[in-house]
Amino acid sequence: MSQDIQIELSGIEKHYGAYHALKNINLTIPKGQFVALVGPSGCGKSTLLRSLAGLERITGGTMKIAGDLMNDVPPRMRDIAMVFQSYALYPHMTVEQNLTYSLRMRKVPKAEARRKAEEVAGIAGLSGLLDRYPRQLSGGQRQRVAMGRAIIRNPKAFLFDEPLSNLDAALRVSMRKEIRALHDRLGATSVYVTHDQIEAMTMADHVVVMREGVIEQQGAPLELYDSPANRFVAGFIGSPAMNFVEATGTGGHEIALQMSGEPRIAVGQAVEAGRKVLAGLRPEHLTVMHGGEGGFELPVTLIESTGSLTYIVLGSNPELTLVEQGRERVSPGDRLRVEIRPELVHLFDPATGKRV
Repeated sequence: MSQDIQIELSGIEKHYGAYHALKNINLTIPKGQFVALVGPSGCGKSTLLRSLAGLERITGGTMKIAGDLMNDVPPRMRDIAMVFQSYALYPHMTVEQNLTYSLRMRKVPKAEARRKAEEVAGIAGLSGLLDRYPRQLSGGQRQRVAMGRAIIRNPKAFLFDEPLSNLDAALRVSMRKEIRALHDRLGATSVYVTHDQIEAMTMADHVVVMREGVIEQQGAPLELYDSPANRFVAGFIGSPAMNFVEATGTGGHEIALQMSGEPRIAVGQAVEAGRKVLAGLRPEHLTVMHGGEGGFELPVTLIESTGSLTYIVLGSNPELTLVEQGRERVSPGDRLRVEIRPELVHLFDPATGKRV
């Protein structure tokens, strides 16, 4: 992948009157990279995407695409293609007419437009559907037309605004594979907005986690999973969500969890005696012990089995969720002994939320 910079955002600010929607956003996207903007509703990710497209006017900072300053450039002059959640297809036009709309606006000859439509239809899995209307297509096919319409323009960047939100769960899984495969085949630069952290983690080269108009952390997906910068990122990245338990340092490489029995667990760093910390324990990193010493014991309060995985909720106030491969033969009321490796315990400051 070329490391030429395709998109460069420096100190981006966006205000809607008194509401501060984007706060000092700095983001550099190399050519050919797939970047996911992820975060809860209202975090600013769609505002940032729309600002990139020129649909929102930024109120501060600089925005460059392929080295050119874009602050005051209108949307149609930015050479960016946007794929929306709602597909935004023209219902009275065939698939071919929808695909070639931008070409016809540029007065591209009919024969060339038809050739390009057939080429893109082959890439997007739409061969044989060029004469159909949107109402005759499934949700997945309509989304492919929306992507094909973007591909045919050969833009400097593709912007995706939650494109899979309207699809059912099974189709979302297959479509995210298709979008990533298309990205790789085209050597495209893609910016993808989603509230679904699984989509972000499985599709992107680089994940940007946002909250309240601020970038909380950005990096490779596994970097965010392994080394979250703060409690928010730790709780947002990973499924099921990370468990958080208040704890107290003992003066060594051990902390006492503030729960029934005050069990002690080893951690990968020394914590001063009496220091309050928040321990982050991922459900998939808690292991059920079958015999032996060590670990800590808690009662089972809830069991959910999917067949391949078993989700077990332990204790109360706080609860701990753990995930076991296969089918764990336990019932509510049973007591389980669990353990976690010291290097897998994440520690955060209870006041600031920052990683300790």
